[in-house]
Amino acid sequence: MRFTPPKGFPSRPTTDFAKEGLFNLLENTITLQDLSIVDLCAGTGNITFELASREAGVIVSVDKHPVCTRYIHQVVQKLSLQDTISVVKLDIFVFLAKTIHTYDLIFCDPPYDFRNHGDVIKWTFERNLLNKNGLLVIEHGKQTDLSFHANWKSTRNFGNVFFSFFENL
Repeated sequence: MRFTPPKGFPSRPTTDFAKEGLFNLLENTITLQDLSIVDLCAGTGNITFELASREAGVIVSVDKHPVCTRYIHQVVQKLSLQDTISVVKLDIFVFLAKTIHTYDLIFCDPPYDFRNHGDVIKWTFERNLLNKNGLLVIEHGKQTDLSFHANWKSTRNFGNVFFSFFENL
């Protein structure tokens, strides 16, 4: 299903090429069923809906921009996914500081000019937000190197889109 956000939408979706590569990697790394998942900086909900279409589990979709959360909420309602996806309008660092849950998969796709990738990694692991064998995936541009952070497993690129993977072993 194609989703068309309104003109002037404040977010860019992950390209289909990168998304296909990401999900090929994920499906060969973890079982994408019955997981507890958070999608940080969810934007269009592109990743959230891809996960839901694969029956990956319960997904929390977080974005601070009201246009983004309103759009995701509308699509959730349209597709009757209220039991699978919850939408939270909140800054990701407020969410990471306040959540009382742990997750099997945390996906984070901040804007490419974002400079606080290290804080996402730090908060995730200091607060023990990943379940054992859980995975943190951060989408970023080529100018960002996250390989020196603890728990880094690998970085893969698909065109100009890079994904860095971090494990909780």
